Amino acid sequence: MPQMRIFLLLLFLLNCFANSAIAQSENMTDEKIAAMIKMAWNDYKESNFEKSLITSRKALNLATASKNDFLIAKSYKIIAGNYSELSEFDKAIFFYNRGLFYANRTNNDSIKYSLHNNLGNIYCFEKKQFDKGIDYYKKSIAYSLKMNQMNQVYFTNVNLAWAYFDIGQYKAGYSFLKFVNSSRKKYGDESTEIVVNMLNGMYLSSINEYDAANAFFIKAIEQGKNTGEKSDLSYAHLEYSKFLKKFKKYKEAYDNLESYNKITEELYNQEKLKKASIAGFNLELDEYKRQIDKIESEKDSQFQSLKKSRIIVILFVLISLILLFLIITLVKNIRFKKKHNLELLEAKEIAEEASLLKTQFISTISHELRTPLYGVVGITNMLLEEHKELSRSLHLSSLKFSARYLLSLVNDILQINKIEENKVVLENLTFNISDEITMIKNSLSFLCQKNKNEISVSIDADIPEYLIGDKLRLAQILMNLVSNGLKFTKNGEVEIVVKLNKIEGKIYFLDFLVKDNGVGIATVDQGKIFEKFVQVGRKDEDYQGTGLGLSIVKRLLGLFGSTISLESNIGEGTSFKFVIPFEHDPQKTKNIINEIEVDLTSSEVYKILIVEDNLINQLVTKKIIEKNNYSCKVVDDGFAALAILEQEEFDLILMDINMPLMNGFETTKRIRLKDVKTPIVALTAFDKDEITDEAISSGINDIIIKPFEPVKLFKIISYLIHESKNELSIKK
Repeated sequence: MPQMRIFLLLLFLLNCFANSAIAQSENMTDEKIAAMIKMAWNDYKESNFEKSLITSRKALNLATASKNDFLIAKSYKIIAGNYSELSEFDKAIFFYNRGLFYANRTNNDSIKYSLHNNLGNIYCFEKKQFDKGIDYYKKSIAYSLKMNQMNQVYFTNVNLAWAYFDIGQYKAGYSFLKFVNSSRKKYGDESTEIVVNMLNGMYLSSINEYDAANAFFIKAIEQGKNTGEKSDLSYAHLEYSKFLKKFKKYKEAYDNLESYNKITEELYNQEKLKKASIAGFNLELDEYKRQIDKIESEKDSQFQSLKKSRIIVILFVLISLILLFLIITLVKNIRFKKKHNLELLEAKEIAEEASLLKTQFISTISHELRTPLYGVVGITNMLLEEHKELSRSLHLSSLKFSARYLLSLVNDILQINKIEENKVVLENLTFNISDEITMIKNSLSFLCQKNKNEISVSIDADIPEYLIGDKLRLAQILMNLVSNGLKFTKNGEVEIVVKLNKIEGKIYFLDFLVKDNGVGIATVDQGKIFEKFVQVGRKDEDYQGTGLGLSIVKRLLGLFGSTISLESNIGEGTSFKFVIPFEHDPQKTKNIINEIEVDLTSSEVYKILIVEDNLINQLVTKKIIEKNNYSCKVVDDGFAALAILEQEEFDLILMDINMPLMNGFETTKRIRLKDVKTPIVALTAFDKDEITDEAISSGINDIIIKPFEPVKLFKIISYLIHESKNELSIKK
């Protein structure tokens, strides 16, 4: 940066002292310049952008030579208008601001009004910087009121109404349209009639007064055809096309859209744009030349007293030295950056490789843990069901709890990894908030008994019976918060309070509060409890846990677009608060329920094939299947599965994925090659997201993760068998 400042300083001095031929502008009166500007304006109105730019450029040169700030501002206004029509909005803004610079040096409020209004148009309609555009509109209205030009106030109110309608804020824009309609006869003219009728059509359409809206659109189009205002006519066709599409009048909507495209094509002929861009390039060169001429003229009295030739030689020598120094510095910087970028690239590759290894490690560990846990949980359930006298055994209860605790730990580690890698996508399921919280309360009853706590629930009666959203993620958030409260509370209470915060259309925002009266959290620890693997010592006791629960809660709430707040004092308990939006749509809810509804009351005996290499898992899965009065057979590997399918037919196949000799994917592919249409469900310890794509491509119909709830398995089995039989009956 210091080198660049030195270079710019020397360039400035060179401009001050160097000899340059100053082009002399043709002497013309201000009246002739004004007539030239009017000619450029007429060409602009006729969409002759090339001719308008050339003429306005010449007028600008002459106005600059004449030092007439008003004519300079008007020239810039036309130049900017041309660039705006050519969709060069950044250039248009630059030249409008140049025009404002010279306009502010005059006492003419009319040109100031016009420039502010046009800048408002660009920022509102093209740059979509609404607040900035509104600010320019307000300034333009201030100048109009100062001049008592109510027709200009009227015109800007038309623009304001259009701006608000363009972003769908019909209520906010109506106040401006109301003023326009009340002042229409007094201040309106043909230049705004098309737009005013179109705006009335848009507003009436927004409040469902369709017949009146249709009449205004038709009137706007007829006026456009009669007056020849092609630009406004094109917008009228476009908005009318949108209006017709709402009523499924696709033929008429298409005709109006085609009219819009045709008029737009006429206005923006490609050959005109090409020639105009060349003229615009010359205009920009003139602008830079004017800046240099201005510097030279201001310093004319200084360089006349200096010896030009010696100064120029010295300056050229200095500039050459500076340029050489800059080139050397630049080369060094490039080499340094290149080396630095290579180091960053290597570091990135190492980080990505480490991330991949971490993901693979977590996936492998979770699979290896889930497989035996499936056996532990399954056999424990079998013992409790077959030997009712053991139902009160503390040893079995402890075994079952420990297995589920270990499974929860595996799921937490896998969950935090998926969130960090942006692999979690929220689902839309219908649910009853009261039922979900009751299930959470029941599932945590063992933890309540351990510390002699109670869970109280309060749900706002204004909350609809059924909502749509990701109930599984919500349950996970509440489970973590409530279990956390139970863990740090003894002989106390954990409250779950849900209130309706606000309603926006079909979206209901629910306030959640999870409060306990336990040991509390010290102020110094409150800022770090949402970090991974953090466990703060509220007391000198050994609390179980990984420190992942609250970290998962924070990240899951981030997926909902929400945050969590915390209030806590030592010895007074802890409160967690957050807000989650859910959709309420009775018809959509009904459709979702119909789609997932499965009849489990069928007395038909289904024949199931289990493909599983683990002997314990074979035993557990077979016991679960036969408990539901289904018949089943078990094979140890994929080859045995292919052999038995040649001899027998089954209603459904439960396929393990991680098997020796031939895995579940390859086995499924070979089954499908034999044209066996039997539904296949992957029964696996792998995470679902990791295998979904490969499972679908191999021909697997669904996936269920071990350990699982038997009811979930039977729902999937019933649904797939029912669908399969329906397809067969249709083909017959």
